[in-house]
Amino acid sequence: MATRLVQVSIKAYDKSAIGRFWADALGWEVTNDDAVETNVEPPGMTYPDPRAVYIDVLTVPEPKTVKNRVHLDLATTSVQHQSELIARLTTLGATPIDIGQGDVPWTVLADPEGNEFCVLEPRAIYSDTGPVAAVVVDCTDPAEMARFWSEAMDWTVQSVTDDQAALRSTAGGPYLEFIRTPDAKSGLNRIHLDLRPYPDDDHAAEADRLRALGATDLDIGQGNVPWTVLSDPEGNEFCLLTPR
Repeated sequence: MATRLVQVSIKAYDKSAIGRFWADALGWEVTNDDAVETNVEPPGMTYPDPRAVYIDVLTVPEPKTVKNRVHLDLATTSVQHQSELIARLTTLGATPIDIGQGDVPWTVLADPEGNEFCVLEPRAIYSDTGPVAAVVVDCTDPAEMARFWSEAMDWTVQSVTDDQAALRSTAGGPYLEFIRTPDAKSGLNRIHLDLRPYPDDDHAAEADRLRALGATDLDIGQGNVPWTVLSDPEGNEFCLLTPR
């Protein structure tokens, strides 16, 4: 059995506006915008496609108050492309922010509700990922996070150091990266990961397997829902969706 990372879920005060921002930012499409969620998907792919991590935006009444522990890194193909992308994102409503990054070759921006993301300088490793280079998670122990997440889903560990670990699907697409940071987790994550078992897998059995790997059940007020809310070994919330 195995799961796969199918989407990142973003909490937003105005889910439709944030969904539209990310669709325009990535050159993707809003495929659904109802009372519950706004779905953003790459054109030409059928969900769930292992070559992409989709975006699901949910409405919450609470405003963003702390730096996100999960963010997106966007890929560029040249210095000119990086500059043009930053300019275009700014016209869409992104703003430059300082999170203490110092003098770095990438640019840190925030979406219209303050969710941080990075526009990377061109890097060969991200030349075939599509517009999203990586989903990045702050952590205290990259090696342990790589251990848990590589066993939790069918992504392969690409590298592990004291400060960083990276996973990727064998089908390609973006990376999942864990970066050592000194910041402690505070409250619920504004952005979390959604996993989905394969069609023939059993949801309850897969949830049990994740618990055995170190996941913990979590009640965030979700009530009676068909998916399971868990947290990883560092307390990051994630959802195990139903098989599909």
